[in-house]
Amino acid sequence: MTRLGRRQLITALGASAWVGLARTEPLDETLAALQRRYQPRQAWRADGGWRPQALATAQRLMLRPGDDGSAFATEVLAEQDRSDHRVQHLQLRGALGDRVPALFLQPKGPGPHPAVLALHDHGARFDIGKEKLVRPLATSPAAEAWAQRYFDGRFVGEALVQAGFAVLAIDALGWGERSRPGLARDDQQALANHLMQLGHSWAGVIASDDLRAHRWLREQPGIDPRRVAVLGFSMGAFRAWQLAAVCSEVSACVAAHWMCTRAGLLRPGEHTLVGQSAFSMAHPGLAAELDHPDVAALIAPRPLLLMGSPEDRLFPWDAVQQAWARLAPAWEPGGGLRTLSLPGGHRFGLDAQQAATAWLAMQATA
Repeated sequence: MTRLGRRQLITALGASAWVGLARTEPLDETLAALQRRYQPRQAWRADGGWRPQALATAQRLMLRPGDDGSAFATEVLAEQDRSDHRVQHLQLRGALGDRVPALFLQPKGPGPHPAVLALHDHGARFDIGKEKLVRPLATSPAAEAWAQRYFDGRFVGEALVQAGFAVLAIDALGWGERSRPGLARDDQQALANHLMQLGHSWAGVIASDDLRAHRWLREQPGIDPRRVAVLGFSMGAFRAWQLAAVCSEVSACVAAHWMCTRAGLLRPGEHTLVGQSAFSMAHPGLAAELDHPDVAALIAPRPLLLMGSPEDRLFPWDAVQQAWARLAPAWEPGGGLRTLSLPGGHRFGLDAQQAATAWLAMQATA
C-alpha cells in the first residue's frame, strides 16, 4: 500500500485504528506522542499573575504585524439609502499598508449608536467575504446563495442594523475584493508560505486587520466607542474571540460555531488536518503557550456568548463542551459567559441571529 493510500485508510478508519497503526509508522508515532504530552505552558490559572503574562504572549504571537496606529485614509467608494439605514462601500488602509474593502451600515436614528464588527467565515469560498454578512450594494447571486445556505436567507448585518447597531464588515486577506479570480482551496498553502517567507503569518495579518477595523469603528462620529462589540460565524467566530481576547476595547463578543480544544481538532480525520483552511487560523508558536480556551479566557470578565451544535460536523461536540468547561472558571458564577447549544449543525440561522442580537442589545444597555 502506498503512503497516500495508507493515510487515506487511516483517516477513514478513525482514531482507534490510527493509534494502532501509528506504532509501525515513526512519523505518526512522533505526532501521536506529541499530542499525548501536549500541555500549553501558560494555560489558564486563577492567580492574578496569569492574565498580564498570557495577554502579552497572545498579543506578541497573534498580532503580526499588529496595528501601528496609523491613519486609515478612508475612501467612500459608493453609498446607498436603505430606508431605515445607510450603507457605504469603503476602503481602509490595512495592517500591511494595502487597501481593505469594507461595508458600513449606519442606522438613521439619533446616535451615538452601539456598533458591531461583523467578521465573515472561511467556507472555502473566496470570491465573497464581507458580502457573506452584509448585503452588497450591487446584486450578488453568490452572496444571496451564501445567506440562504448558512443564515436562513437573512444577511446578519441587516438583523444587527435593524436592532440599532452600526455594522462594519471587512474582507479578510484572501477573500472578496482582496482575493483574485480562481483562488481555490489548494492555493492557501502558497499564500500562507509567501507571507511566512516575508516574516508574517496569514492568521496574524487577518487578526491585525480586524484589530484596526475595530479601532476604525470606535473612532467614527455617531458611534459610542464604549459599546463596540464583535460577532462572527465559523472562522469569523474564531476571529471574534481572538480579537476580543487581545483588544480590551471590545465591549462584548458573540462567537458562533468555533470554539474547541486543540486536542479535539487534532484527532485523525478532523478538518484542521486534512485541508488547507487551518493556515488562516494558525498562529506560529501560539499553541506551545496557550490552547484556544486559554486565549478566550482573556476576554473575562467582559461578556462572551458562545454558540455550538451537537450536530456540527466540523467541531467534535465533546471537545466543544470541554472547551466551554475550561472557560467557565475564568468568569464569576453567573457572570458574563454564556454558552448556547443549538440544533441544526454548522449554521447561524434566524433563531441564532435573534438570540445573538437580543444578547448584544442587553449588553449595550447594561
